[in-house]
Amino acid sequence: MKDMDIGYILTVLGVVLVSMTLHEAMHGFMAYWLGDDTAKLQGRLTLNPIKHIDPFLTIMLPLFLAAVGAPVFGGAKPVPFNPARVKYDEWGAALVALAGPLTNFLLAFLGFVAFVVSGTSQDAALGMALSVFIYVNLGFFVFNMIPIPPLDGSRVIYALAPDFVRRGMEAIERFGVMFVFVIVMLASSLIGQVILTSVTGIITFFSILLGVA
Repeated sequence: MKDMDIGYILTVLGVVLVSMTLHEAMHGFMAYWLGDDTAKLQGRLTLNPIKHIDPFLTIMLPLFLAAVGAPVFGGAKPVPFNPARVKYDEWGAALVALAGPLTNFLLAFLGFVAFVVSGTSQDAALGMALSVFIYVNLGFFVFNMIPIPPLDGSRVIYALAPDFVRRGMEAIERFGVMFVFVIVMLASSLIGQVILTSVTGIITFFSILLGVA
């Protein structure tokens, strides 16, 4: 078990709530911008984290992963939208899906910029908070971009896939969050390794981009 104090736990929880609230809200705002008001009608076009929390994906899973020192990832209660009502058909639906993880990617980059500009270290309170912010957001980005329904990355595959593949993806998506739960339970080690490798690569990219490599 990772040696943690209450400050670290509260930091992880706070970052998770902020990051996933923005993630889900951006799905709703993008859908609304593209012509679908389903999220607004169901009260999900909001920055209130209570509206977006999934007890397992938003709270239990990230805190457990943090406790054991594994890469932190997770999700939230999916924001509803009607693909038939958004502009640009499947590509519009893909834009709605990408809005969430790309928000996490942008948040991670801004956190990295703040870390570099502040000149802090990971041992300092500010450095620890920024590190958690960066790694949690990148973990959410990578996890949600896995192309398995109903994760966001699957919508990009859906836009490109032939009809028979789409039908199969639709069948899987009916299981919703439960399917994600099963995948996480069966392949947590593999997912963790994929996320760790991806996050390390992205951090290296950020470092090169800002000239601090």
